[in-house]
Amino acid sequence: MENILIIDDEEMLVKGLRLSLIQEGYSVDYAYDGEEGLEKIKSGNFDLVILDLMLPKIDGLTLCKEVRSFSNIPIIMLTAKGEDVDKIVGIEMGADDYLAKPFNTRELIARIRALFRRTTSPFVKKHDIIKIGDITINIPDKIVQKNGKEIDLTNKEFDLLVLLASNPGKLYSKDKLMDLIWGFDFYGDTNTVNVHIRKLREKIEDDPANPKHIFTKWGSGYYMK
Repeated sequence: MENILIIDDEEMLVKGLRLSLIQEGYSVDYAYDGEEGLEKIKSGNFDLVILDLMLPKIDGLTLCKEVRSFSNIPIIMLTAKGEDVDKIVGIEMGADDYLAKPFNTRELIARIRALFRRTTSPFVKKHDIIKIGDITINIPDKIVQKNGKEIDLTNKEFDLLVLLASNPGKLYSKDKLMDLIWGFDFYGDTNTVNVHIRKLREKIEDDPANPKHIFTKWGSGYYMK
């Protein structure tokens, strides 16, 4: 049974969402502010966090960044604003997905299931260990090293890297990457792919502006040699 933590200050929303998730077979805990939520993440054993953007004590973006300093737990960020800039900032801070309020509970559950299906990258496990130049990817242990030094990646960054590295030379469009990595209709917003590729390059490339691992074919997509 997967254990989910909801961090949101809207009490009625939390109660309704918790009931729906329990009915789906999940174990659910909750916190009404960012400070309490952070303590529960540090002390608990959660498989996924549903995190509101606007929170008392510690806001969602700050909390997401803090969590990413010690954990790669999947995070779905909720935002009432629904503006692209908030979504992109949330992704840059390490969120795996976002959903604008008000939302359909069934859609949130579908996204939760998609995240759980893809956290172990089952669609690309051709090898246990992949080596490309100075990069070593240990798929079972989800460890990436560059010249022997471990690199800290988010779940989505890891999934993107494994997919591209497992299929060297294969070109993936942004839409295809959205389908394979996120697994649902992202309403045509492929900016999240650009953000993740940029963040991934910053972590694995010596010079992100002149990459030697992840290449862009303009107007077509991305690939690794």
